[in-house]
Amino acid sequence: MTIDIPELSNKKIYFASDFHLGVPDAVSSKAREKRIVRWLDSIKDDAHSIYLMGDIFDFWFEYKYAIPKGFIRLQGKLAELQDAGIPIAFFTGNHDMWMFNYFPDELGITVYKDPVILTCHDQRLMIGHGDGLGPGDASYKILKQIFRNPFCQWLFARLHPNLGIGLANYWSRKSRISNTKREEVFQGEENEYLFSYCKSMENTTHHDFYIFGHRHLPLDLSVGNNSRYINLGEWVHFNTYAEYDGVTVRLKTFKE
Repeated sequence: MTIDIPELSNKKIYFASDFHLGVPDAVSSKAREKRIVRWLDSIKDDAHSIYLMGDIFDFWFEYKYAIPKGFIRLQGKLAELQDAGIPIAFFTGNHDMWMFNYFPDELGITVYKDPVILTCHDQRLMIGHGDGLGPGDASYKILKQIFRNPFCQWLFARLHPNLGIGLANYWSRKSRISNTKREEVFQGEENEYLFSYCKSMENTTHHDFYIFGHRHLPLDLSVGNNSRYINLGEWVHFNTYAEYDGVTVRLKTFKE
C-alpha cells in the first residue's frame, strides 16, 4: 500500500513506537503515559501527521463490547489531536496486533497491519512495526500466523474478558521489555534482522528511508549510498522518536 503526501506545508511527520504501556507495573506505566502525552502536546503545533508504529500497548485485544482497562489519557489526547485535524495512524505490533475497529470507529485513527510506503515529492519511505521481517526468528513468524488467524482470534474472543485479558497481562509481565534490566545493544549489521531486510529491499527497490520499531534500540544506519534505516527505539529507556520534514529523517529524544 502506498500513501502519497503531496505537500507538508512546512510541517513535519512524526513517528514513535514501542511505548509498551501496561508494563512493568501500573505506576511506571502511568508515568510513561503522562510523558507520552506531554510529548504529543510538544509536537502538535507543527505536526502534519503522527504515525504510532506498534507495541503502543504491551497487550491489546478488542472484544466486541470491551477493551483493556486503562490508557485513557493517551486515548483522550489522540482523540483531541485527531479532532484538531492532525491525522493519526496506528501500526499493529506483535504485542497489540489484535486491534480491530475500536480506534477507527471511536477515534478516527487508521490501523495498518503491514508495512506501507509513504511518498513525499520524490522520496519514498517504507514504514511499519518490523516484527517478522528479515531472516531468522522462524518460531515467531509461525506464531504470528496463528495469532493473526481469524479463527484463532474468534476462539480467544470466546473467553470472558476477565479471563482473556488477565491471562494476556500475565504473559505480558514476562515479555522482553518488561524484564529488561539493561539497555539493548547493537548486534552488528549481520545479526540485525531488520537491517538485513532493508538491505534486501534496497537491492530490488530504492527507498530513501526505512522506519521501523520493534528492535527497542534507536538506530540510524546507512543502507547503501542514498538510503537510511531508522529504528525508533522505545519509551521505557530511551524516549526516542523520529521527525520527517520532507527532506530528511531525524532521530530525536524527548527531554522534559
